[in-house]
Amino acid sequence: MDPKLTERVKLTQNKLRRRTLSAIFQEFDQKLMRLERSKREEKYLKMSVTPFSFFRGSAYLFYFDVSREWFPYHTPINRPTWIQGDLHFENFGAFRNERGSLVYDVNDFDEGYLGSYLYDLLRMSVSIALVGRLKGQSYENQLGGIEAYLQAYSKQIRRFAKGKDDPGTYAIDMERAEGPVKKLLKKLQKRKDQHFLEKVTALVQENRQFAATEEIVSPTEKERAELLDAWPNYLESVAADEAAELRHFQIKDIAVKHGSGTASIGLDRFYVLIEAGEEAQGGDDIVLEVKEVRVPVPAYFMPYDESFWAMFEHQGKRVTMTQKAMHHEADPYLGWLSIGDRQFYVRERSPYKKRLKLEALETEGDLLSVTATMGRLTAKMHARADVDVAQGILAYHSEVEIVKAMGNDEDAFCTFIANWAVSYANQVEQDYALFTDWLSGRKKQS
Repeated sequence: MDPKLTERVKLTQNKLRRRTLSAIFQEFDQKLMRLERSKREEKYLKMSVTPFSFFRGSAYLFYFDVSREWFPYHTPINRPTWIQGDLHFENFGAFRNERGSLVYDVNDFDEGYLGSYLYDLLRMSVSIALVGRLKGQSYENQLGGIEAYLQAYSKQIRRFAKGKDDPGTYAIDMERAEGPVKKLLKKLQKRKDQHFLEKVTALVQENRQFAATEEIVSPTEKERAELLDAWPNYLESVAADEAAELRHFQIKDIAVKHGSGTASIGLDRFYVLIEAGEEAQGGDDIVLEVKEVRVPVPAYFMPYDESFWAMFEHQGKRVTMTQKAMHHEADPYLGWLSIGDRQFYVRERSPYKKRLKLEALETEGDLLSVTATMGRLTAKMHARADVDVAQGILAYHSEVEIVKAMGNDEDAFCTFIANWAVSYANQVEQDYALFTDWLSGRKKQS
């Protein structure tokens, strides 16, 4: 082909894709999220660091693309799974569960919704490829990391379907963990309960309160009053009505938390210090996180489910119940409240919460070990979410439907998804280049 024609084709492709990116960003960030310009710029600056950070902050672009593609392994529309909705490498981490055990699991449920299980696998697989590129992996090793994830998922979901493992009790704890995940849990064993409390609070005349930093600031009088007014709604959601429980949840201090994740920029977040116990100088106080939440991104692209929305019209309740459904040991502080027309969920800010840093993954074996662990946890999450079949949320067992959709040829399933994911990672890198170019153009105009 004439080089000039080739160049014209490439320019046209880029021009059309750039228009798509611009339209989607404007629709979601400006119109739906109603992010003011400064917040959009803050979000886009975070997204511009790497293709992976761009991918993390643009879930709506991912769903726009994949919901228009045909895949042979979807479950039927009338047999959706309760999905996490924004599954990627950095939405896994270690924390302490309700029983006090250290576990490694999924730790973000803001985008929880009903849809094909495959969307979680697709998004996670792309993120593995992008992380592999950050680590300088070859094409073959990227495929290997994704296939390790998918093989582990497939084997574990089949074990759940056959009743060999129970998703209600399955956990990656110190006994079951391996490789870098086990090292992370061992490291956290040495951390004291007060670690996070001492990090974000200070004693002022024997009273504990939040310590001001760049990320933790005092609320305005209006913000404080609104949260205090809404607190009874939260207490109702956790069924706290006895005198001892009300003392436990007594608010000692409130702070505004800045420095949120990429996708959460523009959503309000508070830290609330509660009494929790009678230890001197508030040594047993607990920090709760109150986070604003909106309609999940997948909802704009998945089939509408009337029963789901009837049950989870409050977005804070949706996130809370998603976490409870997917974790066998749920945070006892999970609840929700509303401030005006904004909806929030509440959870404990665990002193043991820690993510596995990419720098800690030093070898190919480390990455394979971690992705396999993530695969098993994804299977647990999907199988675990239907334990309340009797309540009518899902009237069937997801793991059974997923195994049917995957078919018997496990290798073919894993190879198909892995090759697609690496190909889509190429698209993400192309989009990232267009995005950073678009972003620089916006700066010149301002």
